[in-house]
Amino acid sequence: MPSGRLHDRITLWCLPLIAGSTFGLTRNSDVTLLTTAGFLFSGLMFGPDLDIHSRHFIRWGWLRLLWVPYQKTIRHRSVWSHGLVVGTLLRVVYLSFWISLLTGLGAAFAYWIWGVQIDWGHWGQLTIQGVYNYRGQVFALWLGLELGAISHVAADTIGSQITRQRRYKSKKKIIPAPKTQTIPRKSQIGNSKKSKK
Repeated sequence: MPSGRLHDRITLWCLPLIAGSTFGLTRNSDVTLLTTAGFLFSGLMFGPDLDIHSRHFIRWGWLRLLWVPYQKTIRHRSVWSHGLVVGTLLRVVYLSFWISLLTGLGAAFAYWIWGVQIDWGHWGQLTIQGVYNYRGQVFALWLGLELGAISHVAADTIGSQITRQRRYKSKKKIIPAPKTQTIPRKSQIGNSKKSKK
């Protein structure tokens, strides 16, 4: 399995390819920027290895505490963390939950201290309308996140295959020679009987 450092290198090596391909296909700098940013964020901080104590996890700083329940719930390399589409979707939903919860707590604190009231229905409507109006940009960001996860899973899969092949080859090389049964000579049999006396 590739190390965290190798995963980072793969992300950085693939970044120009993602940016060039996206711009070549769309001819849109906004879409290219969002896809590339999503890919970089996913490759360095938001990837499948958030289910263990990894570089992704450590890079969140003190906010990594948010990912502890995720790690306790999700088994490493399961479909829920490393599965295509499913893994990224679950991480987006999980992070959205924490952002919503912390925003709600912040709003409650603001109301309690300063008496500021927030119209949650209006905010929800604005959010849904914004996602709909900018659906192309949202999809570009989503695609970048998913491509970052795909590069991680592909590196894990290739690394595991290489490790298996090396183990298989090393097992084939270390085949013990068959034991040959030696028949003792008559002189050896006579000597062994004398030594027993």
